[in-house]
Amino acid sequence: MTGEETSSSGAAGGAGPAAFKRVLIKLSGQALQGEERISIDPGKIKDISAQIKAARDRGVEIAIVVGAGNIFRGVAGSTRGMDRATGDYMGMIATVLNSLALQDGLEKLGLDTRVLSAIDMQEVAEPYIRRRAMRHLEKKRVVIFAAGTGNPYFTTDTAAALRALEIGADAILMAKRRYNGVYDSDPDENPDARFLAHVTHLEAIEKGLKVMDVTALSLCMDNNLPIHVFNMTDKDNIQRVLSGEKAGTVVSSTAAND
Repeated sequence: MTGEETSSSGAAGGAGPAAFKRVLIKLSGQALQGEERISIDPGKIKDISAQIKAARDRGVEIAIVVGAGNIFRGVAGSTRGMDRATGDYMGMIATVLNSLALQDGLEKLGLDTRVLSAIDMQEVAEPYIRRRAMRHLEKKRVVIFAAGTGNPYFTTDTAAALRALEIGADAILMAKRRYNGVYDSDPDENPDARFLAHVTHLEAIEKGLKVMDVTALSLCMDNNLPIHVFNMTDKDNIQRVLSGEKAGTVVSSTAAND
């Protein structure tokens, strides 16, 4: 489980060389949501875009997957009697809305950006083609992957893991709005929940730590793809992770002392 405290792990990473060449940033839909329950808050978009620009300015190639929890969740719809596949398609379309909003914020800061959708929406986004995505990244464009995997029954966490592997990302950066990492139990229910600075993919699966869904974790474990979970409300954390510093929790295939 994840908790709500904020980690302080020294000064933010400077402008030196980044520890990663290419990363995929996974944003929750709630990260775009304002305090007044505004589904897409322009202020949040501006803050997130500024953090991404700072990372891009260091030469890191950046891809992004954003969820849709601020607008619609397919699983939630199915629990209220909606057909699960229909609900999931609605959620995929909602991720396109979030992706376009984020694209607008990034382009206002001068970043060259492309939205690639797994569902055909040629008027607003390019179709997802792996080689095209790779080429955009090589040309230093920020790539936003929309519409999940294009299939129902798969979450945007799974889409993030899949796309990260397809583009050869060095790591997934899980940017949380409330949480600074992974805990051994739910801190909202257990005040004695212990923060975990490092956990393996297998431990996360076996203990149900809910870093990502099991399908996504399995993909990362099978392909040795590390996940960095951190609190994005600390605006220095992305820079810390990119500098190789400790910020939040590292999820990898090996134990911390290996």
